[in-house]
Amino acid sequence: MHAWLCENPTGIDALHWKEMPTPQPGKGEVLIEIKAASLNFPDLLIVQNKYQMKPALPFVPGSEYAGVVQAVGDGVTHLKVGQSVACLSGTGGFATHTLAPAALCMPLPAGFPHVDAAAFIMIYATSHHALVDRAQLKAQETVLVLGAAGGVGTAAIQIAKIMGATVIAAASTDEKCELCKSIGADLTINYSEHALPNAFRDAIKAATGGKGPDVIYDPVGGDFAEPAFRSIAWRGRYLVVGFASGPIPSLPLNLALLKGASIVGVFWGDFARREPQANAAMMSQLAQWYAQAKVKPVIDCTMPMAELKAAYARMGSRGVKGKLVMVN
Repeated sequence: MHAWLCENPTGIDALHWKEMPTPQPGKGEVLIEIKAASLNFPDLLIVQNKYQMKPALPFVPGSEYAGVVQAVGDGVTHLKVGQSVACLSGTGGFATHTLAPAALCMPLPAGFPHVDAAAFIMIYATSHHALVDRAQLKAQETVLVLGAAGGVGTAAIQIAKIMGATVIAAASTDEKCELCKSIGADLTINYSEHALPNAFRDAIKAATGGKGPDVIYDPVGGDFAEPAFRSIAWRGRYLVVGFASGPIPSLPLNLALLKGASIVGVFWGDFARREPQANAAMMSQLAQWYAQAKVKPVIDCTMPMAELKAAYARMGSRGVKGKLVMVN
């Protein structure tokens, strides 16, 4: 097998494509031949030693992938050799093969392509947990999605529409705004045309008829967080999903008081660990929605696994729309 090995987490340039012995699964594990692996923002942070999870060195990055089971370890009864699965295990995906905990593997129904499966779990699980569980989104409410053309943003648009909400998508270019409209967004706001805080607030006010959004989905953080929060509706819910822009914003807490608003943390990974039954039910619903063509990952492009460094550079440039997927 071959894998991208991180022996020193100083950045992308420290990764090396190496030949390694193909491992055999231990108890509770499966060996997966990887067909596709998606690139997520944490995959960039983890090789820079900036992510909250710091795996023991050396490690193979790649949190989310899909492929075919090649061997099963002791105690594995729900998976079999030759079965297609998707997995989000945190590491191991940027390779030709990996060992994965069987409990984290999602069996794929017939007709679920590996490329879509590799781009599915993180963005849809995060967005469903955020909007349905944490925000308790209701039909006819208004959702503002920041970073709307990215992976979790495109998933959030689709899920909010399924829930019967009006969706305002904020993105950085006209092209990205058009993408958001094509997957269901009702209105769009181009960041670059409303770069000043007051201009962004005015755009949100205009899009909501002065009421403000009931729910704000924020995977970006940075400079747009405070003006967005200042625009929130009475009893609004501000979903803290991530900080793709880099800086972690500080929100004045008096704003929450004045708006009767809630600042709601979204940590799907710990939700899945602490509430496995609820998470399993959610994943079952998401798989059903995919089968019904209600949701479908937006794939920016696919690239050969050997071109991972170029893929990282593309993600770092913030030019990716939806998900970028590496294939073997």
